Amino acid sequence: MIRLAIAEDHQSLIDGIKLLLEHEENISIVGTANDGEELLKIVELKQPTVVLTDIRMPKMDGIEATKHIKKSNPHIKVLAFSMFDQTDAIQQMFDAGATGYILKNSALSEVLIAIHTVAAGETYFDININTNVLDSESNSKKKGLLTKRQIEILELIALGKTSREIADELFIGIHTVDTHRKNMARILGLQGKGELMRYALEKKYRF
Repeated sequence: MIRLAIAEDHQSLIDGIKLLLEHEENISIVGTANDGEELLKIVELKQPTVVLTDIRMPKMDGIEATKHIKKSNPHIKVLAFSMFDQTDAIQQMFDAGATGYILKNSALSEVLIAIHTVAAGETYFDININTNVLDSESNSKKKGLLTKRQIEILELIALGKTSREIADELFIGIHTVDTHRKNMARILGLQGKGELMRYALEKKYRF
């Protein structure tokens, strides 16, 4: 069960996310906050698995809150939820300890995928974020370039598996596989439909 805490200064957005997740059997919302200080109290009291937090909030912003969370609870995963797609904001959140970043204009279904991704210990980048401009050294420390799951998918791509076949083999959704494909292409600086296959073969990501 994923225990989720949400920090967002717009209550209507919190309410929308709660509506999305109310029928998700493996996600439980353990608390919501409208500012960073309130979020820290919820984290200490409820010990969530994942924290979904805005960056700009009153009393304490999401960057500072993330630093405090990761210092006292390094096992808790932080997913940034923001309208800002500027490199500085993204870099600061990852430097603070976040393992995911999703933009507020994303579909709520994408938010669900992001929550599952970071809960599994993997890095998530919004599809509209250009990860090539982020600091390579910092990112390599945060996500080891590619996650274990992404390498598993690359191994299957090298074997010529389709997204559907990969999803069935790894017991994940096809949308999750496609999201990983997009994230890997951005992380590796690849373009074009066949580039992941070429990269996988060149790097010998095969069984």
